[in-house]
Amino acid sequence: MTKYNLWFFSSLFIAFIVALPIITIFFSFFSETSNYFTILKNTFLLDYISNSLIILISVLFITFLIGVTSAYFISFYEFPFSNFFSWALILAFAIPGYIFAFSIIAFFENYGTAYSILTNLFGEYNYNPHIPKLDSVLGSIIAISFSLFPYVYVLTRSSFFFQSNNYIEVGKNLGLSEKETLLKIILPSARPAIIAGLALVAMECLSDFGTVSIFSVSTLTTGIYNSWLSFDDLNSANQISFILLIFILLLFSIEIYSRKEARYHQPGRGYKPINKIRLSGKKSLLAFTFCFLVFLISFVFPISQMIYWTIKFPKYIHDIDILKINLNTMYLVGLASIVLVLISLFINYGSRISKSKILNYLTNFSISGYAIPGVILAVAFITLFSNVSDLISETTNLGSTKKIFIGSIFGLVLAYFIRFFSLSFNGIKSSYEKINNSIDESAYLLGYSKIKTFSQIHVPYLKNNIILIVVLISLEIIKELPITMILRPFNFETFATQAYVYASQDLLEAAALPSLFLIGWATILIIFSSKYILSQKN
Repeated sequence: MTKYNLWFFSSLFIAFIVALPIITIFFSFFSETSNYFTILKNTFLLDYISNSLIILISVLFITFLIGVTSAYFISFYEFPFSNFFSWALILAFAIPGYIFAFSIIAFFENYGTAYSILTNLFGEYNYNPHIPKLDSVLGSIIAISFSLFPYVYVLTRSSFFFQSNNYIEVGKNLGLSEKETLLKIILPSARPAIIAGLALVAMECLSDFGTVSIFSVSTLTTGIYNSWLSFDDLNSANQISFILLIFILLLFSIEIYSRKEARYHQPGRGYKPINKIRLSGKKSLLAFTFCFLVFLISFVFPISQMIYWTIKFPKYIHDIDILKINLNTMYLVGLASIVLVLISLFINYGSRISKSKILNYLTNFSISGYAIPGVILAVAFITLFSNVSDLISETTNLGSTKKIFIGSIFGLVLAYFIRFFSLSFNGIKSSYEKINNSIDESAYLLGYSKIKTFSQIHVPYLKNNIILIVVLISLEIIKELPITMILRPFNFETFATQAYVYASQDLLEAAALPSLFLIGWATILIIFSSKYILSQKN
C-alpha cells in the first residue's frame, strides 16, 4: 500500500508545479483561435516550421561530425596537445549561441573585424566583396553547432572510454582495418551515447531563441516571442508553443531511452583500458589540426572578438554598470541554486526512505521540466498567472496578483526551478544511489534518528556532488536568456539580458563587455567542473 505522507505530497506538489506550464499550453492550443493565428497559419507558420527543421537537421549533422570525430581522436590516439584538447573542447559550453551569433556578424560584416585585419595586413582596399557574409540561416547553423557540439563530444568520449580494448583486438583478429573497426565495432557500441548527445543538441537547438533572433531568422521560438511581444496575443504564442513542445517531448523521450541503453555499455569484469596509439607524421598533424580548429572556432574566436571590442571601445567600461549586473546575476544564481539543491535533497531523501513506486513516478515526471524551452515556459507563465490573477480579481477584493509571479524575482526563481530541477535532482540522485542502505540501518541501530542520519552521514557524503550541482546550475542560469528576458523585474539586467539587449539594438560593441564577463564566469565554472564532466567513472 502506498503511504500518503509528507514525502508523497511534496513530490506530488512539485510534479504539479512542473506540469502547470504544459497543462496551460495544452488547453490554450484547444481554445478559440485568434485572428492573428489564423493569418499566421496561412502565411508564416510553415516558414517557422521549415526554418526550425532546416537548422535542426544541419546542426545535428555538424555536431555529430565535430563531436564524434574529436572524441575519437582524443580517446584512441596521442598527438601534440591531445591532453589539453581533451578538456579544452568543453570550454565551448561557456559561449552561448547568441554571443557566438553577434561575434560572427561583427567579424564578417562590411567594414567589420575581418575588414580591419585585412586592411592592417595588406593595406587599404575594398575587401568587402571578398568577405563571406555568414548571416541568416547559415549563421544560425554555425553559431548553434559550435556552441552545442560538446554535448555529443562529452557523452561519446565517455562511451569510448568504457569500450574495452578487447573489442578493438577482436577487430584486429578479424582482419579489420582501423576504418572498418571504427565503423563496425566502435561506433555501433557508442550508438546510445551518441544518440543521447544528439537528442540533447536537438532539444537545445529547437529551444534556441537568442541566436536565431540575432540573425532575424523566423523559427518557432521567435514566432512564440513575437506573438506575445509584438501582437500581445498570448493565445497564439501558446498555440505555436504546443507545436514546438510536441517535438521537444519526443526528443526528451529519445534522450531518456538512449541513456538507459548506454548503461549496458559500461565496462564489465573483462574490461581492458584502451591502449592509445601514438600518432606521427600526417596523421598526427590531421588530428591536431582538427581539434585545434574546433577549439579556435568554438572558443578562441568569440572571446577574442569580445576582448577586441572591449579594448577598441573603452567608453563602455565606464557607461555600463557592470558591478550592478554582476550582483544581479550572482543574486539569481545563489538564490536559485539554494532552492534547487535543498528541495532536491529533500525529495531524494524522501524517495529513499519511503520506497514508494508512485513517489518514484512523480519524481520522474518532475524532471521533465528540463524539456520545456525557456521561451515556452515564460509565455506559459504569463498566460497562467494572468488568468489566475483575473479570476482572483473577479471573485475577491484582493486586486491583481500578477506582479507576484510576473516581473518578480520570485517568479523568475520559480521558472528556473521548473527548468533546472532535473539537473539538480538527477545529480544528487546519482550520488545517493551509491550510499548503501545498510549504512542507514547501522546508523538506526546506533540510535541515530532519520534527521541525524541525513545531516551527519548523507550530507557529508554528498558534499562534493552538491558543490558540482551548484556549479552546473550556476552555469545554466548565467547563460539563460528567454526566461530571464521575459520574466525579470523592470530594469533588472543580467549579463545575458544586457548583452542581448545591446546586440538586438545593433550596439554590438556595447554588448562585448557583459558578454566577456558572462564568458569569464562560465569558463571558470567549466574549468572547475571539467574533471567531473569528463569523469571516466560516470
